[in-house]
Amino acid sequence: MLIRGASGSGKSALALELLALGAKLVADDGVELRSRDGQLWAHCPEALEGQIEARFVGILSAEPAAPTPVVLVIEMDHIEAERLPPRRTCSLRGVELPCLHKIEGSYFAAAIMLYVKGERVG
Repeated sequence: MLIRGASGSGKSALALELLALGAKLVADDGVELRSRDGQLWAHCPEALEGQIEARFVGILSAEPAAPTPVVLVIEMDHIEAERLPPRRTCSLRGVELPCLHKIEGSYFAAAIMLYVKGERVG
């Protein structure tokens, strides 16, 4: 998944929560996106590999992931207001991807993990 948003929007905090739930880190910052065979792939710049910033803690090491297909975009600059939001998409590098808006709830990371493991029912 690709987490997008302005500085201070909670991207790294969400990524840390996802890592704690079993996700792998491609890049905390400066992710390189490449379109190949109708899929969008995330690559990490070599200088940032395996590193994530935890504000007020420091730079932490995390197991780096190989280049990974992007299957979901999370927009941290938009707060979800609808209890049952419509299916949203966004286009990146000519690839249409599902998109979620930020949820201000402690369950957001867990919901994302379930979302990418399965299919949204409603």
